[in-house]
Amino acid sequence: MNQARRDRLRDAAIAVLAQEGGRGLTHRAVDAAAAVPTGTAKNYFPTRDALLRAAAERCAERCRALAQALAGAGPGPADAAQLAALLAGLLRDAAGPGRTRALAHLELQAEAARRPWLAALLDPVAAADFTAHAHLLRTAGLPGGPARARALTLALHGAVPHLLTGAPATLAAAGLDDLDRFTRELLAAVCAEETR
Repeated sequence: MNQARRDRLRDAAIAVLAQEGGRGLTHRAVDAAAAVPTGTAKNYFPTRDALLRAAAERCAERCRALAQALAGAGPGPADAAQLAALLAGLLRDAAGPGRTRALAHLELQAEAARRPWLAALLDPVAAADFTAHAHLLRTAGLPGGPARARALTLALHGAVPHLLTGAPATLAAAGLDDLDRFTRELLAAVCAEETR
């Protein structure tokens, strides 16, 4: 099968999920979004589950590509300021250029609550964030460890739905109206030395 057309259909499935939600994901909707003849999506992905799988796999590919692009070719952020900038960039992407992917990913997570096979497909992507954030904390010379990596990861994951809805009062209350400040304060809170 034509890989370029397959990728176009997978991108269209992501767009449909983002715009119409899980209920709107149909072969006909994907064909329309991809501007291909009716029946094309069904030829590549015969069932709705196959469409969901295709969208999930494409989301995972795009997440990995974004993380690699933001991390760059170097060893990673050398200090807290560089790490805060990197994390702010990830959040900015979710709210801006990556909004479609982020919305589709949330829809896929909702679908995964009812489809164990989809949860298993999405799990490695989310689980990798915990390891990646632990590595970033170490690289930046900040206090790390599993508990801090968990707190950082869960805070970032929790921020995304708020950024996507864009409710001004919630964004302000969460500190998400200034992503640079948010990530600096988040790192300060997560990496604060324990006093006993």
